[in-house]
Amino acid sequence: MPPKKKGAQEKPILLGRPGNNLKSGIVGLANVGKSTFFQAITRSPLGNPANYPFATIDPEEARVIVPSPRFNKLCELYKPKSEVPAYMTIYDIAGLTKGAHAGEGLGNNFLANIRAVDAIFQVVRAFDDADIIHINDEVNPTADLDIILDELRLKDIEFATKHLEGVEKITKRGGQSLEVKQKKEEAELVKKIIGLLEDRQRIANQVWTTKEVEVINQMFLLTAKPCIYLINLSEKDYVRKKNKHLLKIKEWVDKNSPGDLIIPVSVSLEEKLAGMGSDEERDAYCKEIGATSALPKIIVAMRQKLDLISFFTGGPDEVREWTIRRWFTAPQAAGTIHTDLERTFILAQVIKYDDLIEYKDEASVKAAGKLMQKGKDYFVEDGDIIFIKAGEGKAR
Repeated sequence: MPPKKKGAQEKPILLGRPGNNLKSGIVGLANVGKSTFFQAITRSPLGNPANYPFATIDPEEARVIVPSPRFNKLCELYKPKSEVPAYMTIYDIAGLTKGAHAGEGLGNNFLANIRAVDAIFQVVRAFDDADIIHINDEVNPTADLDIILDELRLKDIEFATKHLEGVEKITKRGGQSLEVKQKKEEAELVKKIIGLLEDRQRIANQVWTTKEVEVINQMFLLTAKPCIYLINLSEKDYVRKKNKHLLKIKEWVDKNSPGDLIIPVSVSLEEKLAGMGSDEERDAYCKEIGATSALPKIIVAMRQKLDLISFFTGGPDEVREWTIRRWFTAPQAAGTIHTDLERTFILAQVIKYDDLIEYKDEASVKAAGKLMQKGKDYFVEDGDIIFIKAGEGKAR
């Protein structure tokens, strides 16, 4: 194996699946506004926002367009025949109840569906409405947060314990083989994970080494998934930016999920905006009440949580925003366009977004010496505009 180049960046291993076709799930207790939020963010009639527990049974899936001022600017610049924005896949997952880890309610469905997604939008109810029942008969956001954390971590303890049993079958053989030594180290890590879970800590909020992440990713733990907390307020509280529960929610997140985002949202407002016939009508209403939709912020925040970035391809035929995982190399990014381009990759011509905006067109960028030629070891950066050169006459 050739030595690493001096000063070369080392690609880290991230928690979660390694691909870029990642999915987010909307979760929470029953009747907190999950399905209504799903309908609003996806602008679709999917989901089942009925006023009773377990209205959603099978998860619904939809794609949402990622808000992107850079994409819009490139479309203005290139005036292409086709415009293809970036998308994010979102699932509406069945509501949870206490005891879900043991299979109560729709617990098995809920937990299996969460295991299948890569990140969590946790909707927390913080509004009072006598017409919308609460599964526990009172609005108490921190109690709701406790229930979901406990159900996820108790299921993770079950997963981790089962994993540990498999590892210990090998360590009990004894001997000094490399496999036994590695499995002994893995057993210690899994015991540490079980200890953290028993101490009510989420795995995603800990600091792990690359070697540890490789093991954790094999376990598909629920609390290893990034989470954003969406606090569902009444329209009135959202507009005035005040709610009696917000401080206690923040204290809970700081203690139990440190560093994770809290985003206030009014699902009733988002539902109202989604039902309007035009952007002009939505803009007029937002101006009237002095508030804006939280959806663009929520979508962008989740992409960042998933370590997703964008690169662009552009020309008179098409402008497209491509989604990749941070730390993708140029050949991996090429493979997102077409698998043949990764296999036959030669080089990438890269223009930085800010340079193209400054110089107005590719010819001027090139004349200014800002067009870069990058090889197989180049890590694509957010906002790169790329032209791929590949073998067998293939290029994009």
